[in-house]
Amino acid sequence: MKRFVTAVTLVIVVLTMSTCSKKDIPFAHNKDAAAYNKPVGASAKDLLGSSAFASLSVEIQYVAGYAPDAAALEQLKTFLANRLHKPGGVTITTQVIPDPGAPTLSLSRVREIENAHRTLFNKGNRFSLYILYSNSDYSDANTLGIAYRNTSAALMGKKIHENSGGFGQISRTKLEATVLEHEVGHLLGLVDLGSPMQSAHKDAPHGNHCSNEQCLMYYASETTDVLGFLSRNEASELDAGCLADLKANGGR
Repeated sequence: MKRFVTAVTLVIVVLTMSTCSKKDIPFAHNKDAAAYNKPVGASAKDLLGSSAFASLSVEIQYVAGYAPDAAALEQLKTFLANRLHKPGGVTITTQVIPDPGAPTLSLSRVREIENAHRTLFNKGNRFSLYILYSNSDYSDANTLGIAYRNTSAALMGKKIHENSGGFGQISRTKLEATVLEHEVGHLLGLVDLGSPMQSAHKDAPHGNHCSNEQCLMYYASETTDVLGFLSRNEASELDAGCLADLKANGGR
C-alpha cells in the first residue's frame, strides 16, 4: 500500500546558500559562520565518518511546553550510533530558550533563532548538530520538520503535539522519532544530497527523497495521510538503497 500525505507534510529540505545578509550574521556564540551555513548534506562525510571527527554532540533547544520526548531522543541516539563511525560516542543535550512570540515561523526566522541561541559548534574532534523544537507552525502550516543547513534542523513541536499523544492518535514518541530521524537522514546526505546514490532510488518529482514507499526517507504527498500510515504500521527504517549510500560515504 502506498502512503502519502495530504494533511501533514513530513519534511521540507531547504538547500540554503552559503552566504548571508548583513542583517543575518550567524552566530552569536561563534565567529566561524561559514562552517555552519552550508547546504543540507554538505557535511555528510564528516558526520558519518571518524577521520575528522570522532564524536558527535547534538544540541536540542526547545520552547517551554515543547520539550523533546525522552524516548524519541533515545531512539535518535540509537539511530545515530548504528549509522555513524563515532568511537568517541554520541551525546544529546537539551536546553530551553525564550519563546520567539510568533504563531508562524519563516525559514529566515528559524535561522535567526539558531543564530541567537546555538551554543555548541565543532570543537577539536567533536562534530556538532543543532535541532530546534518550536512552539510555532512553519510558514507552510502542514510541515512537521525542516532540514535547512548542513548541521541544522527544526521540528514544529506544536504541530507534532496536535497530531500525536491524544485519544485515537499515534504516540508522540513514534511521530517525533520518525520526524527526527528523517531530518537527520537529510543531514547525513540522503537522498542524493551529500551521500552519492549507489543505485537509482531518488523520487525525483518530490525532491531529495527515496522512491521506496516503505523507507524512512520516502516523501509522501498525494492521497493518504502519513499519520494514518503510522497508526497502522511500525515506524519506517532506512531501506537498502539509503543504507548503501551512507556506507559508501563513510558510515555504517
